[in-house]
Amino acid sequence: MTTIGRRIPNIMGTQHPDNAAVPFFKHSQSPFISAYNEVKEAFNNFSVLDTDEYMWDWEGKHADAAVIDRLYSENYSYFKKNQLGRDKFLTFRLPNIWEEKGYSLMQAMATILSAEDFAKDLSFDQRPLFEAILPMAQSADQLIEIEDKFASLAHFKSKEFTSGSNNNDLLYMIPLFEGFETQLNAPKILKTYLSMYEKHFGQSLQYLRVFLAGSDSALSNGFMNSIIGNKLALTRLADFSNEINLPVFPIAGTGSTIFRGGLSPLWIKRYLQEFPGLKTATVQSAFRYDYPTNQVQAAIKELRAGLQESKPLSMSGEEQQILIDVAKKSAVYYHETLDQLIVDLQPVFDAFPKRRDRRQHVGILGYSRQVDGYKMPRAITFTGSLYSVGVPPEFIGFGRALMSLDAKELAIFVRHYPNLKHDFVHLAKYISQDALNTLIQGNPAWAEVRQDIQDMQKILQFEIGPSNENEEEHARLASDLVKISDATTRTLLIEKQALLRRFLG
Repeated sequence: MTTIGRRIPNIMGTQHPDNAAVPFFKHSQSPFISAYNEVKEAFNNFSVLDTDEYMWDWEGKHADAAVIDRLYSENYSYFKKNQLGRDKFLTFRLPNIWEEKGYSLMQAMATILSAEDFAKDLSFDQRPLFEAILPMAQSADQLIEIEDKFASLAHFKSKEFTSGSNNNDLLYMIPLFEGFETQLNAPKILKTYLSMYEKHFGQSLQYLRVFLAGSDSALSNGFMNSIIGNKLALTRLADFSNEINLPVFPIAGTGSTIFRGGLSPLWIKRYLQEFPGLKTATVQSAFRYDYPTNQVQAAIKELRAGLQESKPLSMSGEEQQILIDVAKKSAVYYHETLDQLIVDLQPVFDAFPKRRDRRQHVGILGYSRQVDGYKMPRAITFTGSLYSVGVPPEFIGFGRALMSLDAKELAIFVRHYPNLKHDFVHLAKYISQDALNTLIQGNPAWAEVRQDIQDMQKILQFEIGPSNENEEEHARLASDLVKISDATTRTLLIEKQALLRRFLG
């Protein structure tokens, strides 16, 4: 297989706003991180936590275009030894111009080009920024179009604004596949992309990095559908890599809560077991800031070592088809129930605390994801809101779907989800039966979620409810939350619960 002339990062820090506690690098008592403070955050993630890569997010949020200027100017000696683009990596997530207004796309691309100039002026031998993530990627055409736009801008800048030095006109794209179908069909999309790339640019790629979403796929189709989609994608990408004899390095976007992937400093072995073949993991804000820093540093070392050794699991065609059928079946249960609950959750969504500067004018500058015609919040808000009312979202549709499986389907599903019981034993501790009873009194559709919980309990034999003082306090706060109407009080309760469970959402 092709050898590549660069280091592939294993640990990617991100700006996902799921932390409950105050970040270790802040002097104030607020857990909110402004766009201006994100440069300091990025440096601390490199220098203190030793992350390999940091995602600089232009999708749906404000981003500091002076990021490279500030990193190099404020921390020159560090980056002289640990050069961006060689030893450490800053990777932009671009706005998807097919989903939101592309006001910041040119700004992001211009930042990539000016960063190259600045690095040359400092006598650094490496181009600092050369890859970018395209969220909600749907087709090969989209990747080629973004690369074309970058090349055009690079040529224009070299001609009109750069004296005696041309910018590199290649930007290597990392597609972010978010939905079940795009993850399943990732090899087909990538095969088309490789062919188009060679014809379009007259050269071949040495490798591919491919990003698989965990949060938004769970939000869209439920937890069972999402975890199956991730596992199938990892297997199929490995098969594709072997078929075309080209290295493919999967990235997974996963948060601390199980619904969003289950990557916390406490569960490194569990995570590596559930995502075989993964090469880059995202350590999001809760992972980094809701645990003692020395514990986070040790977890990052353990995670890096595990990812470097991680090998994909193969599945027969029959196994894959059975898992596809199970995933689709589970999505039906999830949608049927969620459609009836979403209106009840809106006041909780509205009271959910913020952790980052987001674009506010949804529909003009930003976008909102939709499920069955409903405008949905971001996955962190959705997840945290359900935990806050004492109903972990992992259960929605999962129990009835699991109960509907025949013996063969169940055996294959359990084989490929080895931590099934471990995960739901843990999740059951955050169920507030008092809060759920209150919700059912207001809307009988919540009884379907209680059925999911009872079905899971029958199959896996676990206790429902708190097992320690923190979990008991969490359940009491959930019971209070569903009975009050004051938005400010709701927000305070959500904040307290988040600290107890060590993640916001």
